[in-house]
Amino acid sequence: MPRITKRLVDSLAPTDRELFAWDDALPGFGVRAMPSGVTSYFVQYRNPHGRTRRLKLGRHGALTPDQARRLAAEKLAAVAAGRDPAEERADLRAAVTVAELAERYLREHAPKKKATSAREDRRILARHVLPALGRRRVADLTTSDVTAFHASLEATPVMANRVLFLLSTLLNLGERWGYRTLGSNPCRHVTRYRERARERYLGDAELEALGKALDELERAGPAARLAVTAVRLLCLTGGRRSEILGLRWEAIDVQRRCAWLADSKTGARALHLEDDALALLAALPRTSEWVFPSPRRGQPLREVRKTWRRALELAGITRDTRLHDLRHTAASVGVAAGLGLPVVGALLGHRRAATTQKYAHLSADPVRAAAVRVQGLIGQTMRGEGR
Repeated sequence: MPRITKRLVDSLAPTDRELFAWDDALPGFGVRAMPSGVTSYFVQYRNPHGRTRRLKLGRHGALTPDQARRLAAEKLAAVAAGRDPAEERADLRAAVTVAELAERYLREHAPKKKATSAREDRRILARHVLPALGRRRVADLTTSDVTAFHASLEATPVMANRVLFLLSTLLNLGERWGYRTLGSNPCRHVTRYRERARERYLGDAELEALGKALDELERAGPAARLAVTAVRLLCLTGGRRSEILGLRWEAIDVQRRCAWLADSKTGARALHLEDDALALLAALPRTSEWVFPSPRRGQPLREVRKTWRRALELAGITRDTRLHDLRHTAASVGVAAGLGLPVVGALLGHRRAATTQKYAHLSADPVRAAAVRVQGLIGQTMRGEGR
């Protein structure tokens, strides 16, 4: 038989029986085409007890012929060393649960992500994935299982999709680590919920009411003053919560009127600080490296939600208003003031123009403005008023 290549594999059209092709360069490495149209790579060998074993490596598409050949070579090397890869895989799959896979994920993979992302992954796993699936064996999860789990979260569609994405990442790593067959991730065929983009932003009256509510809360004492100042900075700058709460004093450049964010969501950028923002910072005591230190020594504040909810209550603003809506508010104020979308996007640290484009409807339509101007001039002339 010829060497297994993509052209050869693609030529294996489905028939009413299984079709096999073997590689001439690596004895034992082959590909199987099923009547269903599924084509998979495998390796065949004799184990230390002389029994013939056939180990599936993964589906064509999930693996290229070269990737499958390298995997086959690794398995055959293990056989030469006196091991039985098929038995080892069976033992491994039988033992590993979703909880154990999640533990390995948090230990080995999550540290490669931003700290805020890793914390969110840990929270989602603890709150959603582990209670529902933690005791299940990784190898046993099916598309039906994942579909039912996803559907159980339909009341919060955005979170349901985030949970599904994280679970899919988890199971992809499970394949790479040998807990599932390559290309078998059951999340691939689960339809995500449609997400409606929120465009909630505070109007002038709400901003005024919020300002008065924060004034009242600030009088409660030093601890409240710290959280209130953080909320005020979120209002003024349109910064992300993680950017504001994670500020270090060393990042504040008063002379250049900005804070240098070395590791924001979209990379390094400057957060501009004008008079009101600088005055807020100047009034804060410097008791830590963090601008907003946590009562836990050496850490920044993680949340100001309690202060935010209390401020909404005092201001008479609906409780479903999020801290992140302050970012939308800053964008809407900028666009309504006539700033171009690229400028607003740069101000908020948007990586993609499409992220800012959703605020386009808030700006004055230049075509409509032109129509008003042209029609006005024509009308003046027709009335004999001159131009």
